[in-house]
Amino acid sequence: MAAVLLAVSCGSGSDGDGDGASGDARGTASEPRPARSPTPAPTPTPTPEWDTSPGSLAALGDSITRGYDACSLLADCPAVSWATGTSPEVDSLAARLDIPATARWNLARSGALMAGLPAQAERAAAHRPELVTVLIGANDACRPSVGEMTPVDEFRADFAEALRTLRRDSPDTRVYVAGIPDLERLWSVGRDHPLAPQVWQLGICPSMLADPAAEDPVAVERRAAVAARVRAYNTALREVCAGDPRCRHDGGAVHEYRFTTRELSTWDWFHPGTAGQRVLAGIAHRHITAGRPPA
Repeated sequence: MAAVLLAVSCGSGSDGDGDGASGDARGTASEPRPARSPTPAPTPTPTPEWDTSPGSLAALGDSITRGYDACSLLADCPAVSWATGTSPEVDSLAARLDIPATARWNLARSGALMAGLPAQAERAAAHRPELVTVLIGANDACRPSVGEMTPVDEFRADFAEALRTLRRDSPDTRVYVAGIPDLERLWSVGRDHPLAPQVWQLGICPSMLADPAAEDPVAVERRAAVAARVRAYNTALREVCAGDPRCRHDGGAVHEYRFTTRELSTWDWFHPGTAGQRVLAGIAHRHITAGRPPA
């Protein structure tokens, strides 16, 4: 805080007659300076109010948001997308928010890595949506080997770049970020299923799901490394989002959700089926319509 400046006399006294009234410089006292008012502290910029009822939505991400393998084998099914879908079975986020079909844009791409998110954000910004949803990152961990997983620093940098890209043309858009699902739990709930391990051997998320019955130290270490990388990705998502006042993270809700095989696609036992898409829509709706972000 600025200190109050006190008036200071800078005169030297008198010319010898004791009255201090001489007109020369030595005998003239300075006029007291008026005290200055304390400089007010700068007013902090208020946090933008979160919009709990947006009127338009652009969904970014990967095959989960595209509804891949939810309706048929090796095909997108955006009708059941948790974010923008039209299926009553899912009751998508957009449907729950009463967003019209003409104001929903599913810009996710099956197979997308975080490195592709800035380009998706650029396409979203052109629509100036009131809300953008982001669910991406599983493909960065699901690589042919642990060594080929996306480094965490690159993952973080690409996500930050995506937000900057969005902000350049759509600065007021609210962003909801869902965490990456727990891939280790996927292995845990599916490894004893009569069909899932056979399907996984066709090359689905090999870094986590290869040799699902193996319990040797190498296999255990491999799965632990993938699980740790997913947690690190989720931390990066949360921290980057926290630096944007118009971004809200799910607080770990998606990653911590205890899904079962009943919520998985019966085509690949990896992607969410219709039931899983409905769960994602419900989690998103609760967080977006809440007055306060998750603790």
